[in-house]
Amino acid sequence: MKKLLLTLSPIVSFLPVQLITRKFLIIVIFIVFFTDINKCFPSLKNPNDFGVITLMYHRFEENKYPSTNIRIKEFIKHIDLIRDKKIEFIDPKNLEKELKTNKSKRKVLLTIDDGFLSFYKEAWPVLKNRKIPFLLFINTREVGSFNYMNWEQIKEISREKFVEIGNHSHSHDYLIDKNPSEIQKDINKSILIFKQQLGSNSNFFSYPFGEFSLKFKEIIKQLGFKYAFGQHSGVADESKDFFELPRFPINEKYGDIKRFELLLNTIPLKYKQITPEEKYINNKTNPPSVTIEFYDNIRNLNLLNCYSNEENLWRKSNIEFLQNYKIKINIDGKFTTERGRINCSLRHETGFWQWLGIQFVVAEK
Repeated sequence: MKKLLLTLSPIVSFLPVQLITRKFLIIVIFIVFFTDINKCFPSLKNPNDFGVITLMYHRFEENKYPSTNIRIKEFIKHIDLIRDKKIEFIDPKNLEKELKTNKSKRKVLLTIDDGFLSFYKEAWPVLKNRKIPFLLFINTREVGSFNYMNWEQIKEISREKFVEIGNHSHSHDYLIDKNPSEIQKDINKSILIFKQQLGSNSNFFSYPFGEFSLKFKEIIKQLGFKYAFGQHSGVADESKDFFELPRFPINEKYGDIKRFELLLNTIPLKYKQITPEEKYINNKTNPPSVTIEFYDNIRNLNLLNCYSNEENLWRKSNIEFLQNYKIKINIDGKFTTERGRINCSLRHETGFWQWLGIQFVVAEK
């Protein structure tokens, strides 16, 4: 059954098996059998826009932390699989250009957060030897402390032309719960240290824990950053907000090679607007009233599947069509953990999966 689930909706394959009832499984098998058009009609053209799949790693061979760790053997398998599928690793400096041009090419952006020493010891030699471009996000307070890289090591990495060192705040605290002046003070401190140690600040920012609010986004814009990444899953394309770019988190649980291969078969699920625009919710706005307006060239939208983790239980969401290309996702209960997530997928006629992830952050008060 587990092997069969890997051939189904990517969302289903990342959910506990007990959520899949026999009736639902039979229905999905039927859909997959009759919608695997890529096998039945191999002459179909590729999607018009593959977007850029952005991957996020943290630790390497730190097996005490499975939620943020990946074994180096698995990491190398990931790199090899990307190469085998002729997917291009893009230079982060060219991100905007890659999003807007050469859309028929499959592309991956590799990102690593936090600057753990295990990255330097385990993954850096692999990436350096193969000259694979990547984006390394550093939170400046921890540099040189136990289990983190020091500035000499970071500078060594930064000398390679295919590397970009991105800003990940100073403290890596739950900044979203702080007031705007505290957030700005923290980021300004990291910018100052970046300039002192590396000569300039980066154009790239990674929100700690992937958490952002409208105020946080505005601060990042005002401080001169051009791009900011969260930790909500999805595929970036030119229509996305450059200050809430999606990434697929990779760890031991979700680093299995079969799941990873499924992830590489995702493409953007393009939308015009998602409401509420504010992803920082409180007791009054939890659960949020979520609507998504898609572009009118998306086919078979009635086959869209969404799952959400309200009340700390992943479940299939009830989708209500308000208009032909506008839906409402009816959430039955509140998000009870720190982060509420909604993941939606739609099988493209070529066999790829169109993917969209939304993350809400639940306020402390």
